[in-house]
Amino acid sequence: MKKALIAFATLLCILLLAACGNDDSGTGENENEGESKSIKFGATVGPYSDMVTKALVPLLEEKGYEVENQEFTDYVQPNNALSRGDLDANLFQHTIYLEAFSEENDMDLSSVIAVPTAPMGLYSNSFASTEEIAEGSTIAIANDPTNLSRTLLMLQDQDLITINEEVDPLKASVNDIVENPKNLEFVEVEAGQLPRLVDSEDAAAVPGNFALAADMDLLDALALEEMPDDYRNVVAVNTEDKDAQFAKDIKEVIESDEFEKIMDEEFQGFGKPGWMTGE
Repeated sequence: MKKALIAFATLLCILLLAACGNDDSGTGENENEGESKSIKFGATVGPYSDMVTKALVPLLEEKGYEVENQEFTDYVQPNNALSRGDLDANLFQHTIYLEAFSEENDMDLSSVIAVPTAPMGLYSNSFASTEEIAEGSTIAIANDPTNLSRTLLMLQDQDLITINEEVDPLKASVNDIVENPKNLEFVEVEAGQLPRLVDSEDAAAVPGNFALAADMDLLDALALEEMPDDYRNVVAVNTEDKDAQFAKDIKEVIESDEFEKIMDEEFQGFGKPGWMTGE
């Protein structure tokens, strides 16, 4: 009898352990058990910090996350903090910057998904449309390579200039302009100064983030750029976390109808990425 009881107890323990091991198999409902349900975001002060707090935070909270958003005032520290592990994700940069910064600083960062982004706009207090821009007008443009190439593409889309077809349009400079039918004159300055030059020059091509920082209305622009997706801002994470559940949940939230509705209501004029428009 004693041997039988010991054998029964042993069998019962084995069955209980097996049941525990298979408790959450196949359902996926408990795959987050033991994982942190908090996300530390980093974003630059302005529209992208607002995007985190107004759109991502409430939607991620509905999924059970506690979300903290740390604001930055430069384009270096958010990636440094992410690489160190002080942040789980950041939102402030486009793909080209992310890849270049990661390579130059030996970091392993990856994009999760592109988000609606404030486009560059051509603003003027002298003209009401691009067609009205007069012969010999001065246009203030950014002097850094990335914003400069975007500016030239926007001006080409408005038939104001033509860029050499043999040049990579994402690397174009003023020297690559082959047609300038209105003999426009270009004043190259730091991008952050461009909002102030709307008053002193005939027109200024202002990147969206600087326009919003200067309380300019994106919809007041004579024209807004047709932004390549490479220039749309992305949520970035450490590459090792790209397939983590929190990264998947961020992507799912951004792809939701609720997120797009918030974009349409709170971020008018922002250009949507191709995955959102179906292009």
